Amino acid sequence: MNWNLDPSHSSIEFAVRHMGLAHVRGRFDDFRIDVDADPSGRPERVVATIDASSITTGVDDRDAHLRSPDFLNVEQYPEMRFVSTRIEPTGGGRYRVEGDLTIRDETHPVTFEATVSDVIKDPWGNQRAAAEASGRIDRTTWNLTWNQVLEAGALLVGNEVRFEVALQAVAEAKAA
Repeated sequence: MNWNLDPSHSSIEFAVRHMGLAHVRGRFDDFRIDVDADPSGRPERVVATIDASSITTGVDDRDAHLRSPDFLNVEQYPEMRFVSTRIEPTGGGRYRVEGDLTIRDETHPVTFEATVSDVIKDPWGNQRAAAEASGRIDRTTWNLTWNQVLEAGALLVGNEVRFEVALQAVAEAKAA
């Protein structure tokens, strides 16, 4: 069964440590997530495509730097992509989602922990489900290495990036 993303109830957010002090948070505003699941809502395959230029942290200069060749280089690499390779149930609606993440034409394996809701019928008669997933990557694995070492030895931009994904999806209507 194919599920269609409900973008108005979905998000992809991230956090990166700044100057060794606190996390700067941001999000991607333009993305697509395709989910194939069995009729009970158990995910079987996930493909996410993210418009890299849609990155936003709320600070225009920082966003422009993140879009530049120092980081995502969105002119040369306009999208990032995640394709699941294995989805393993771990109990209680939880799953370990393994897959390949491509950033700037570099593809490496990543693992996310996800929780999937039960399937419900919404007020309009559609089958609807939700999921939340989280994971961490080391950005240097994808050659995102721009940085500055500060006087005290801390990095200006942390190497670990934490991701939080929240999505709602509606089951594709069956043909009449």
